Amino acid sequence: MFEKLSKTFSNVAKSLGEKELNEKDIEGTLSQLEISLLESDVAVEVVDDIKSDLKEKLIGTKVNRKEIIDFVKKSLIQNISNMFDEAPSFDLLSNIKSKADSQDPYLILFVGINGTGKTTTIAKIASLLQKNKISVVVAASDTFRAGAIEQLREHTNRLNLKLVAQNYGSDPAAVARDALLYAKSHKVDCVLIDSAGRMQTNKNLMEQIEKISKVVNPDLKIFVGDSLAGNDTVSQAREFHKHTTFDGAILTKSDADARGGAALSIVAVTKTPVIYLGIGQEYDDLELFNKDKFLEVVFGMDEEIESIVEPVAEPEPVVEPEPVAEPEPVVTKTSEIITASEDIPEFFLEKEKQLPTESTPEPVVEPEPVVEPEPVVEPEPVVE
Repeated sequence: MFEKLSKTFSNVAKSLGEKELNEKDIEGTLSQLEISLLESDVAVEVVDDIKSDLKEKLIGTKVNRKEIIDFVKKSLIQNISNMFDEAPSFDLLSNIKSKADSQDPYLILFVGINGTGKTTTIAKIASLLQKNKISVVVAASDTFRAGAIEQLREHTNRLNLKLVAQNYGSDPAAVARDALLYAKSHKVDCVLIDSAGRMQTNKNLMEQIEKISKVVNPDLKIFVGDSLAGNDTVSQAREFHKHTTFDGAILTKSDADARGGAALSIVAVTKTPVIYLGIGQEYDDLELFNKDKFLEVVFGMDEEIESIVEPVAEPEPVVEPEPVAEPEPVVTKTSEIITASEDIPEFFLEKEKQLPTESTPEPVVEPEPVVEPEPVVEPEPVVE
């Protein structure tokens, strides 16, 4: 995944490495970078930040032309790494377990539009919590979409979980409230609250999410977005964040995402972290997002960059180590060990010749018949 974004940064590094560091050439290359980033679903404001930062580092900096590729690569990595660092990080499982001591359930509200895999993501999170010994109850607060409750019930039945639901058209906030009361009375650790999928432009439904938040006051609000939706996912995240101020995001279908710009843009635009990546349809297909792994995939796995850096490593194959044929005598040493092992049997053979003399006392076993006094047991019948 993220192949296109990786190729974009590689081409920029290679292009700058073939030109002199003057403002005119840099402007032309940065324009190409802008187009490529936009095609990779990176938000406009994020593209502008990357361009300005890279331009500031390149112009007026004296760098050996042979080192320019490595310099550009490191500058891009540092710039993107800083964007991820600006978003707070947290451990979901640790947060839930820490609140368990207060005897109040940990509430998680999931928001997002229809078709992003929100319901399946809730089931994946529920499965993850179960495996970590965290009890779960699910609230079917999507009372708007036909089939939403049945879909969620199918998942909870498979996972053997309790589902709190009402009829379609019911107040979603009331369903969430019922789930909260159930969790408190049954000492459940965590409540996962589904919500109706809605377009970010639907003001009434967006206000409905705000009502749920006011009624149950969730500890965590998670935005679920589709990686393949590209810039539309970024637009959704921006609008949902305005109304709900969510705390983190989960991107689904990331295994099929060849662009990778959505993850970078959501973090940069909302200043919230990407918590998990959905990488399949099974309950276990949920991967913890890792910034270092993301940077490695984008920058470290590209064959073009590796091929450019390899020539610099040419001095390593110094011919001097080749004449060092010393390992050959090592073979003679091993052969010596083999011959030494052949002498050992002769030594043992000499010992074996002496063993028969020691084996002669074995007849001493004869005193065993002396044990014959056992017939003394015969008086037992006398006991009769």
